[in-house]
Amino acid sequence: MATRDRATNQLNEYKKKNQAADSVTTSFGNPIGEGAASLTVGVKGPILLQDQIFVDELAHFDRERIPERVVHAKGAGAFGYFEVTNDITKYTAAKVFSQIGKKTPIGVRFSTVGGESGSADTVRDPRGFAVKFYTEDGIWDLVGNNTPIFFIRDPIFFPSFIHTQKRNPQTHLKDPDMFWDFMSLRPETMHQLLFLFADRGIPDGYRGMNGYGSHTFKLVNKDGQVHFCKFHYKTDQGIKNLDVAKADVLAGSDPDYSIRDLYNAIADGNYPTWTFYVQVMTPQQAQNSPFDPFDLTKVWPHNQYPLIKVGKMVLNRNPENYFHEVEQIAFSPAHMVPGIEPSQDRMLQGRLFSYSDTHRHRLGPNYLQLPVNCPFQVRNYQRDGPMNYKNQGAAPNYFPNSFGGPDCDEVAKVLEPKFTVSGEVYRYDTSDSDNFSQAKVFVTKTLSKDAVDRLVSNLVGHLSGASDFIQERQVKHFRAVDKAFGDRIAQGLNTLKRSKANL
Repeated sequence: MATRDRATNQLNEYKKKNQAADSVTTSFGNPIGEGAASLTVGVKGPILLQDQIFVDELAHFDRERIPERVVHAKGAGAFGYFEVTNDITKYTAAKVFSQIGKKTPIGVRFSTVGGESGSADTVRDPRGFAVKFYTEDGIWDLVGNNTPIFFIRDPIFFPSFIHTQKRNPQTHLKDPDMFWDFMSLRPETMHQLLFLFADRGIPDGYRGMNGYGSHTFKLVNKDGQVHFCKFHYKTDQGIKNLDVAKADVLAGSDPDYSIRDLYNAIADGNYPTWTFYVQVMTPQQAQNSPFDPFDLTKVWPHNQYPLIKVGKMVLNRNPENYFHEVEQIAFSPAHMVPGIEPSQDRMLQGRLFSYSDTHRHRLGPNYLQLPVNCPFQVRNYQRDGPMNYKNQGAAPNYFPNSFGGPDCDEVAKVLEPKFTVSGEVYRYDTSDSDNFSQAKVFVTKTLSKDAVDRLVSNLVGHLSGASDFIQERQVKHFRAVDKAFGDRIAQGLNTLKRSKANL
């Protein structure tokens, strides 16, 4: 037993803490005298419908699964706190940042993106990194990834993009033609594509990766002044990645590698931490920026917009029950607190609707009443619906009213200042917007020579599975990033073809 890790030994640890077994009951609380047999007519006779112990057991079993997430289906969760270490109140009046030393409870869910709930943790895939802050002003969800950018800049492509990461609807297999056809037809994917196939595309567990809010947000201070913002949370454990060979072995030998690693670290008291930063940009800087600061395929250069330290995130508690606290936890970028607002970031605008709508389908219209999602207090005029158990008592259910119902908050009003929008309404295709300049910096300046070698190898290996005409189209995009880089990929693909032809 001494060689078993904490996750493997969980049931034995539970047994030590709970020596006396309680009496088993039905779901409606009635004690069960005999739970090892159904109620039958004689030893060999049929089961009786009046056996409500049996009916209760199977009826619940038939319904114990909820739809898995369309994306981010497989993940791990943990809980802890966020502590403010540096003052940023000149940028935002959000109470979560109100004073140095303040601690706010948090819940975090890490995940892969494209795989199903039973898929391996060590596949090449972006990782979700979602943080739920349980603040006195309600829930703030910072729902991001382990990369500061994303594949697309217009949410109308999101369903199609995700379809290409899933399974072919006829063969039910992952399809390299689907993947690379979309990538090559939407070259805005290039920047994130290079991140994905570089070393950070396979993190060594969830503790050794950074997190990013990814989108551009708006911070509002107590005087109603606005700054645009990017959120970063940098791992204090150091960036750790898996090489392709080890990742492939783990996918077969320990497909739950990242979940196990996180659980054991917290169970052993080796609490993972991240340092929390912001980048800020004034509206004037945003207006004059040579790149679109609201484009999710772009980063803000750190030499122009340096990281400003804010605080520390600590995870020090594993979930008591995975389904209750991880499968049912529900994040939405629409959950913001006064002092933090959305910007005109197109992808953010799309997610403001999509995430909450998904949760209402997956968990029900009252998903925010589940304990893991519930803010400290809710006062509004929403009532009823399935699974409602906090219906706000005798308070009036209409607004305005003369009977003491909740009214608008003056402070929150100040923290939602006016802003101006203008322009002709049209469907603007952004496919030809500077897709390669930041990708070129990533390949030629950010990555080391060895890292570029691995990137080329990873791209050649994956792209080789696509049809020839798709390979040719994608290689043109790689050459647009950097000709020598694209030539190396073309050469690698040709070498693979020749070796296969000689087999």
